[in-house]
Amino acid sequence: MNENWNESVDFNRRDFLKSGSMATIMAMLGGVPLVAQNAPAPGGDTKPGAPKTKVGLIGLGPWGREILNTLARLETAEIAAVCDNYPAFLKRGAAAAPGAMAVDDYTKILENKDIKAVVVATATHQHKDIVLAALKAGKHVYCEAPLAHTLEDARAIAAAAKAAPQLAFQAGLQMRADPQRHFLLPFIRSGAIGQPVMARAQWHKKQSWRATSPNPEREKAINWRLDRALSLGLTGELGIHPVDQATWFLNARPIAVSGYGTIAFWKDGRDTPDTEQVIFEFPGGLNLIFDATLANSFDADYEILYGSDAAVMMRESKAWMFKEVDSPLLGWEVYAKKETFYKETGIMLVADASKKPPSDQPQEEVPYTNTPLSYSLANFLRSASDLSAAAEDFINSFGSDDASALREHLLQVPRQRGATYLDGYVATMLVLKAREAIMKRARVEIPAELYELT
Repeated sequence: MNENWNESVDFNRRDFLKSGSMATIMAMLGGVPLVAQNAPAPGGDTKPGAPKTKVGLIGLGPWGREILNTLARLETAEIAAVCDNYPAFLKRGAAAAPGAMAVDDYTKILENKDIKAVVVATATHQHKDIVLAALKAGKHVYCEAPLAHTLEDARAIAAAAKAAPQLAFQAGLQMRADPQRHFLLPFIRSGAIGQPVMARAQWHKKQSWRATSPNPEREKAINWRLDRALSLGLTGELGIHPVDQATWFLNARPIAVSGYGTIAFWKDGRDTPDTEQVIFEFPGGLNLIFDATLANSFDADYEILYGSDAAVMMRESKAWMFKEVDSPLLGWEVYAKKETFYKETGIMLVADASKKPPSDQPQEEVPYTNTPLSYSLANFLRSASDLSAAAEDFINSFGSDDASALREHLLQVPRQRGATYLDGYVATMLVLKAREAIMKRARVEIPAELYELT
């Protein structure tokens, strides 16, 4: 059911989440690397020989194929089925997953009792029907972000996931599973950057965002992102990640958003802007500024949190700290590795940096080698496996007659790190309000009740 771009389009969501190393530039600016050491492998503490989960992938466009390749590298994933209604995509996906059932109708995957989990990577406006059917069929669901292209559909998905606690549901906000971001979270919330005063994020890449096809009907379908009736645009499809990160790190909810959009360069009949700017207003006067353009590639993409004592820049699975000259000392500086860059002394922040090193040998940085997507999918499969095992154990011990007791039992099963249905709903709601502001070129308030599921 995928209507994503064809191979001629060189963009997918990975472009926002992964970019070239900026370590040298950051060092020249006096940046302090913020890197956790000894990164765990995807799947957390999954032991060798852990049971595989049979998973079906619905949607085989560019991002779907990235998911497929990532699943193929996970020891806990068994790709049992792939699905797309575009023959070329289905053929390519089937070739990358030998042995998997290849179908053009997602209901065939849902009918297969052996498949326990599905990943939904179709066009955003197609998510609702597939996710609701998958949950009804008793499948664990990983749904790409944004959850839907309307508030009503996003609510429906979140409500259905909430009503099925026996099933793992995870939204595709993969940074929520990234151990590097979890390493940064307490650092930022502890006040190490001082008083947060501003946040900023951007995505710049010169490309048309348009795909071509010899079939006019197919070309219209695969270019759904250029259709205002179906698309959440640049802010919705890309900005959802830094918007979610800001609300997570700052532990705050925006109260209003202003937006502006224009077709500045690609005047080819589209009605979705190729350049957008939005400003989310948080309580206390702090703002998140996000801008994106398809007309220029300068400075690529990143996120920055500005505080009165320091700024933290995040890019890929790396981060740097830039301290103000009048910022107070933190205890770990005494033992932390120091480097001089462009007349500035940088202090490396790593896990256990507050401990005295065992020798005079320099401490080596151990970067995260796996992608946020890898961690996210691995955690989803682990949660799915744990829930399935817990349900099986309960039924074997007490039978299946007491559905209420089973529900309560499964609510106690810990989930792995990842975006919940509520995380996915809130992030989707926020970019939908941003979309409204962009189309109106106005300020739109975000009522508190929109954050709740009714």
